[in-house]
Amino acid sequence: MIHCIGAGPGDPAYLTLRARDLLAEADVVAGFDAVLTVARPHVPPSCTEIPMNYRDQTARLAEVAALHHEGKRCVVVFMGDIHFSGFQFLERVDIACGHPVETVPGISSAQILASRGRVCFDETTFITFHRRGDLEPFKRHLVHVLQDQRNAIVIPRPWDFMPRDIASFLLAEGIPGEHTVEVWENLTKAEATWCGRLDTCTAEFTDMSILLIRALTPFPSQIHSSP
Repeated sequence: MIHCIGAGPGDPAYLTLRARDLLAEADVVAGFDAVLTVARPHVPPSCTEIPMNYRDQTARLAEVAALHHEGKRCVVVFMGDIHFSGFQFLERVDIACGHPVETVPGISSAQILASRGRVCFDETTFITFHRRGDLEPFKRHLVHVLQDQRNAIVIPRPWDFMPRDIASFLLAEGIPGEHTVEVWENLTKAEATWCGRLDTCTAEFTDMSILLIRALTPFPSQIHSSP
């Protein structure tokens, strides 16, 4: 059996109990270095670790699949939650194994940001650019989201569509510069944040950044009457 688990946004406290149980029972644990750091304290000493990077992930997943077919209990660890921005990687795991695998949800940085920013997902649209391939459909979707007066939580794509690129694109598409933007880095760890207008979002940020672009017209639930 192969389980794909979400390891949360970085702080080990956000690793779910179900994910910890699967790691404790695993014969093989695989993933990128950052997520293996979160998982490592919870795996037994006898567990085989298969680290990978963007260049060798296909070959490494083939190793995991081979061990899975030998009857080993395998866990592939994802950062955050698989269903927020890990679906392309999940597809590669399915292809390597030759069949769909089991998935276990985690906690996404998008959920943490919604908590930090006090916004509700009923009134907010999540969009990730952290993907391979053509970004144009997702760019158009972001424009429509803001035109519809919804908040947007956005994950950039390193390093060619970062926060300042997103801001520049939106301004060129006619989105008003007075939208409030918050850029958060390293959520749940050494957190840092920048807050300003869309038309002043020109700084450089790391690949561990995520944006909240607030609607110009707040939803009723975000308007607090005076006492």
